Amino acid sequence: MGTLTSRTESRADVQAAPSAAATASPLISFRGVRQVFRLSGRGSEDGSSDSRELVALQDVNVDIHAGQFVALVGASGCGKTTMLNMLAGLVEPTHGEVVLDGRSPRLPNMDIGYMFARDALLPWRSARRNVELPLETRGWGRGRRQERAREMLELVGLKGRESQYRLQLSQGMRQRVALARTLASDPSLLLMDEPFAALDARTKLTLQAEFLRIWEHNQDGDRRKTVIFVTHDLQEAVLLADRVIVMLPHPGRIAEDRVIDLPRPRAEILGELQFTEEFQNITHGLFERLEGAIGGRGPGTAN
Repeated sequence: MGTLTSRTESRADVQAAPSAAATASPLISFRGVRQVFRLSGRGSEDGSSDSRELVALQDVNVDIHAGQFVALVGASGCGKTTMLNMLAGLVEPTHGEVVLDGRSPRLPNMDIGYMFARDALLPWRSARRNVELPLETRGWGRGRRQERAREMLELVGLKGRESQYRLQLSQGMRQRVALARTLASDPSLLLMDEPFAALDARTKLTLQAEFLRIWEHNQDGDRRKTVIFVTHDLQEAVLLADRVIVMLPHPGRIAEDRVIDLPRPRAEILGELQFTEEFQNITHGLFERLEGAIGGRGPGTAN
């Protein structure tokens, strides 16, 4: 492999970078977002209820442009999934504003694909019928649904498995079906919540490469897809994304926002890329930033 170059930029540099994306209006904006969840506990002896507040997000400000692959990385409780749910229209911010394509996210949004850590396949449906599900909600005819589902299952390497049910598939195969289902309706925004976390290392690398191959192949013109990818794994974030946002918990906030300048397409070189000096330097730098931020943080949320 030839020499790779790496570049990391501060959060301010990312938003000011003189690229084609930076000159356009962002597809996604979080502006002064604060999210508070009220937790109810047992009643006290005097009959009053015991409630406290959990600050899931605090002062989150970030812009994401169309076509970017952005990874949100951090420990449990830092608000990564909450941010995805806000974009999906499932959660409204307590304070601040979330803007998606010029408006507040609302349900339903047929231009969003949402994939979870667990496959969430319907056990009474075959692989093909699971992939057809989002197409049914969009009103596709039966023949068109079936053809599209077969195409997508072949795309993720499951040709010949169309009639098998969840219990007949390995965990890796189930995630392939879930990926095919997420991509079937050709959404322009992909929300991915630790989609490969439950897999063994070998299967995980295979599916990472498979997904990246599909995404990189669809990066021209109107087919360009935006990806918001949640993970606990800093190495996975650097390996896949063009930009990594490191988040800290209690309350959830952004510690670092960096551009990852590694070569694309990467799908065919993931196994080699993770052992290069450039990859190791970027990952180590982000890890040090994460550790330093944790060590220097102040008190968390107040009850």
